Amino acid sequence: DIPENISYFNCAYMSPLLKSVVSAGQEGVNRKAQPWRIIPSDFFSTPERARELFANLINAKADDIAIIPACSYGTATAAQNLPVSKGQKLLVLQDQFPSNVYPWRELAKERDAEVQTIYKDRNFNWTPQILEAIAPETAIVALPHCHWTDGSLIDLEAVGQRCREQGAALVLDLTQSIGALPFDVQSIQPDFAVAAGYKWMMGPYTLGFLYVAPQHRNGRPLEHNWIARQGSEDFAGLVDYKIEFQPGARRFDMGEGANFSGLPMAVAALEQLLKWGIDNIQSTLTNMTDRIAEQVAPLGLSASDPKNRAGHFLGLAFPGEVPVNLTERLAEKNVFVSVRGQSMRVTPHLYNDDTDIKRLILALASIV
Repeated sequence: DIPENISYFNCAYMSPLLKSVVSAGQEGVNRKAQPWRIIPSDFFSTPERARELFANLINAKADDIAIIPACSYGTATAAQNLPVSKGQKLLVLQDQFPSNVYPWRELAKERDAEVQTIYKDRNFNWTPQILEAIAPETAIVALPHCHWTDGSLIDLEAVGQRCREQGAALVLDLTQSIGALPFDVQSIQPDFAVAAGYKWMMGPYTLGFLYVAPQHRNGRPLEHNWIARQGSEDFAGLVDYKIEFQPGARRFDMGEGANFSGLPMAVAALEQLLKWGIDNIQSTLTNMTDRIAEQVAPLGLSASDPKNRAGHFLGLAFPGEVPVNLTERLAEKNVFVSVRGQSMRVTPHLYNDDTDIKRLILALASIV
């Protein structure tokens, strides 16, 4: 539902919703308005479908996936279930998203460990520095797939191998990549991976997913809700309290995960993404951001080397400071981007076209 006169290049902030996703959410609200239409099996069928679809997105299995409300919930789950000893190090990146920093600071304080920050080089090439920093004293490496401020890319396959060699746990925040950038959990082998669904998965707010590696499946969940226990399908038998959990990563599900409006929206969005194909999405968006980077260069704006950034995500640097009130001035011209740190994020999706690109270039030219 994007009007023709709006050029929205801000999927990294929040995606618009496909009409099919809106329809699924409206139908969910309508069913909740008439609760006699909701039957006990609905508490399980839609969550299982969402679990399966997200698993397909990352080459995992439904048993590997928990349903969570936010990345902070997933990273807190990881922090609660990973061993850290006094004097060990927890690695994060400079200017990493706060939800993947605060839990590690708290854990380091609790265990008398140290948070080690890796700083970017001028070529935005994180991977060599990350690999060099992972050492025997490293307990946890907490990273994104691409940096949320500028899209700079990390070779997670190389990082995963290095973590295994040194005995470090790997915790990933895929929020700014999953759904637009291919990711294979089998080749990278993280311990935990989290993703919020309202950006590149094009789903609702307050709904995401957590991947849990097999060796952590018997861990301690953040909460103890009724549906995560074995036999919860039998509503009449819920008073027969169970010690055993549902199989796989389901013990880590958030309470009220059945979410009768949000989950159908997530299902509709994931089905469409898988139908398009993540490789196809990445290829199309890479072509688009490359063209934008080329056209803004005469205005003095620069992008990092394409080899070092995710194709769906363009971070643009100005020759000096970011112009004052840049996003507001662009919004007045119906062009929507965001600024994070010293980077202007231009993050398109398949709804953008040549008209949008032209409007963006003209708007920037009038300001810079």
